Amino acid sequence: MNSGHNGRYGHEFFRFEINKHGLLRYANNSRYRNDRIIRKELTLSPTFIKEIKRIIADSEIMLESDEKWPKQNEDGRQQLEIRMDGKSINFEAAKIASLVDTQKTDDPEGLKVLYYLVQDFKCLVMSIISLHFKIKPIA
Repeated sequence: MNSGHNGRYGHEFFRFEINKHGLLRYANNSRYRNDRIIRKELTLSPTFIKEIKRIIADSEIMLESDEKWPKQNEDGRQQLEIRMDGKSINFEAAKIASLVDTQKTDDPEGLKVLYYLVQDFKCLVMSIISLHFKIKPIA
């Protein structure tokens, strides 16, 4: 998943990918206050990968088409690529700032599916990264 825009602070983006071996790669380039790019990697368990596949299947995103979705504009773009169980999709749309943005399109229902799935994944990824890198074991 990839989401980004060019704004007051330059090219900013949020990106993560999960490969078939369970390696999660995360990058966040905020540029706010001249921050550097944040990169993290961790390995996910097979159970976690199974849950991600369930979330994707339940969303029915693999049945959607981005043909009627708004294309990249000055606000940025959102990309979602999924390769799972021999199927592949690659969606690109204008950056969706809020659910209201989905209603102003030719395919509000399809774009809503993308919006909710991306939000779910952002929350899930940020939670797992936070748990993995910030919790200190009891000594």
